[in-house]
Amino acid sequence: MRYLVSVVDDKENPGSTDRQPAISEFNDRLIAEGYWVFAGGLADTDAATVVDSRGEQVVISDGPFVESKEYLAGVWVWECPDLDVALKLATEASKACDRKIEVRPFQ
Repeated sequence: MRYLVSVVDDKENPGSTDRQPAISEFNDRLIAEGYWVFAGGLADTDAATVVDSRGEQVVISDGPFVESKEYLAGVWVWECPDLDVALKLATEASKACDRKIEVRPFQ
């Protein structure tokens, strides 16, 4: 089963900025053990653009779609046999990147 694993940062209590070596080491392990599908860090929320074309006019606005102290800082997509494995890996991911992690299965 595939899982979207979101890295959640906090503007008021941000994670450590010197975590790249630990994240790279964790990513290498994910690849070696066959869990890795995709990953990427995201630019700051100031770089976000929201597009809403549900009405008659397209509305394009700067900034994140939700104003919040917490924001999506990056994502992984993992292939895991079950939620227990995904949660075990998420525990390690949280430690490696010094941030909260949200795990959600794909439908």
